[in-house]
Amino acid sequence: MRRGFKHFTASAMLALATIGAPAAAQVSTEAPPVVEGAAPVRVEHHVVHSREIAGNLLGTSAERDVFVVLPPGYDSHPEKRYPVVYALHGYSIGAEQWMGEIHMPQTAEGAFAKGVPEMILVFPSSKNEHNGAFYSNSATTGNFENFIADELVDWVDANFRTFAQPASRGLVGHSMGGYGASRIGIRRNDRYGALYLMSPCCQSAMGSRGLSAEDVTAIYTLPSAEAGADMSFNLRGAMAIASAFSPNPQHPPLYIDLPVDDEGAERPDIMAKWAANAPLAFVDQYIEGLRGYKAIAMDVGNADGLVADTTRMHEALSAYGIVNSLEVYEGDHTNRLAFRIEDHVLPFFGANLAFEEDK
Repeated sequence: MRRGFKHFTASAMLALATIGAPAAAQVSTEAPPVVEGAAPVRVEHHVVHSREIAGNLLGTSAERDVFVVLPPGYDSHPEKRYPVVYALHGYSIGAEQWMGEIHMPQTAEGAFAKGVPEMILVFPSSKNEHNGAFYSNSATTGNFENFIADELVDWVDANFRTFAQPASRGLVGHSMGGYGASRIGIRRNDRYGALYLMSPCCQSAMGSRGLSAEDVTAIYTLPSAEAGADMSFNLRGAMAIASAFSPNPQHPPLYIDLPVDDEGAERPDIMAKWAANAPLAFVDQYIEGLRGYKAIAMDVGNADGLVADTTRMHEALSAYGIVNSLEVYEGDHTNRLAFRIEDHVLPFFGANLAFEEDK
């Protein structure tokens, strides 16, 4: 199913703070200067049905918005194929808002005009009733990891002129999307050729998020996920993380276990599940597969609370001899995003993805 494309404007975003807890701070971002003479891209809006997400206990729709940015030469060179970059959004927004945040398609047009080889860009939405599915497989939320790494890749390869090979696929994400890129990029390293993490959240164990007995009671007495829409940002984030990391099919109506009980005591079993989903906890299990990447890059602003975790991931990979780069640039969690996309992220993939079929 295809819907008409609307012009995107910069939209507000709620960022993820230092320990992976969402922070209630709305921002708009500055756009890079328009590159004179830049050729226009074409953006398509599709709704993709996911069998992996269908039937989840939370009731999240299996009909997922997917925006596809086709490069300037896609229509004029019908014989040509392209590599693909999959770009994952952060918490509380969907794909369309993420595109507004990074001033897409202007940033793609600018990058291509500056000499970055043309590629297809894909923006899938993982927003759910708790504002984010954390790109994980869960009976409660649906299998978003499988949707991104398997179904979406297969759908794109079937519907667009791509090089259908891992060496021609890139994965990037910001904030919660950076967590998704880290999680999926590590665990499903056989699907991609280059990986870029932008201010990734939740790389290390986040603890119990300061949940109190009162918080737990308030969450567990909700009659539905939708009834939590007016709860505090921290509580909605806790429900989102619990839906992804500690689902419980025997605990309706939210089908989650929280890391604190109704007396305010931490639950070690649930905290262990949350900790096990931190990429720094499982990266050691995937080292040989990670050696197959052509390149891995990370960036984070020097005023972003996620500097420490991003640095730890860089150091963890380096300790195993996996070549990767980390740039700490001048900026906060969101203010330089569009500039980073145009001048760093897309050039990175232009230099490291394969633009021809494997022999």
